[in-house]
Amino acid sequence: MRVGEGGHQFDWHEHWAMIPDSPTGRANGRTHGIEVTAGGEIVVFSQATPAVLFFDGEGNLRRSWGDRFPGAHGLTLVVENGVEYLWLTDHDTGEVVKTTLDGRTVLNIVRPGHRVYESARYAPTWVAVCEERFGGSGDVWVTDGYGSGYIHRYDKGGRYLGSFNGEEGRAGAFKCPHAIFLDTRRGEPEIYIADRGNHRIQVYDLEGTFKRQAAAEHLTSPCAFDRRGEFLLVPELFARVTILDLDDRPVCRLGANEPVKETEGWPDLKPPQVRPGKFNSPHDAVFDREGNIFVVEWIIGGRITKLGKRED
Repeated sequence: MRVGEGGHQFDWHEHWAMIPDSPTGRANGRTHGIEVTAGGEIVVFSQATPAVLFFDGEGNLRRSWGDRFPGAHGLTLVVENGVEYLWLTDHDTGEVVKTTLDGRTVLNIVRPGHRVYESARYAPTWVAVCEERFGGSGDVWVTDGYGSGYIHRYDKGGRYLGSFNGEEGRAGAFKCPHAIFLDTRRGEPEIYIADRGNHRIQVYDLEGTFKRQAAAEHLTSPCAFDRRGEFLLVPELFARVTILDLDDRPVCRLGANEPVKETEGWPDLKPPQVRPGKFNSPHDAVFDREGNIFVVEWIIGGRITKLGKRED
């Protein structure tokens, strides 16, 4: 089955990979984060035990770990001095942790002592790192997307530096700042924030200064980001994956199925409501080096789809 258009056409591989069959996987197992290592392994963060899953290029599970992430959510891969690390967020436990690929904890980021938490809960959803290899300082940005709506900034050692909630910029306060991403398409790195509840992107510089609002007229529910060349990949919870150009305008929508969100019981649906060629609830997506796209969805039991890049 083919999806896409123009120079963005893909072969749909339904159930390209499956999470392990386990009690926690059957009860929950929602697949929330996905990354690709330099060696080509596909890493998935799932609300099950084990939570961190490594698949080879054929979709075979090669290794796994993680028994403490009931609210597994954001997954970010970074490279420091040639070494790959993972940043994981758990919106249930509030854990924000940096690990090696084999699961050794390197750094924990704790909730800041901000006054907002006198009344708001803390439910972190994603991490971005201003990586030094892209000219950044190594600062760590944490979105509290399901709690206060604030974004917190730390130095690379985990020391708290400050917070903001969008009111500083012309676009206004965040409403579910779901994910955050270091975008380097224009040369100078920028911070992209998936302001999901406001159906838009907000863009900041590396010092936390508002620059602009983007794609407000083009997105319904941005969840996360990835990039390849000049194109930005934006999975949208309301059942599609959008590819934006350098001006943050859509060039392609993949698997669009927005009416599904009105189905009783959504997002935890089953066939025939969930079917090949149509997304149900995309939560994260990533390119590999060949331009293939891998998508994970917020649905009981998880759903991992490969969109194989077509060259014809």
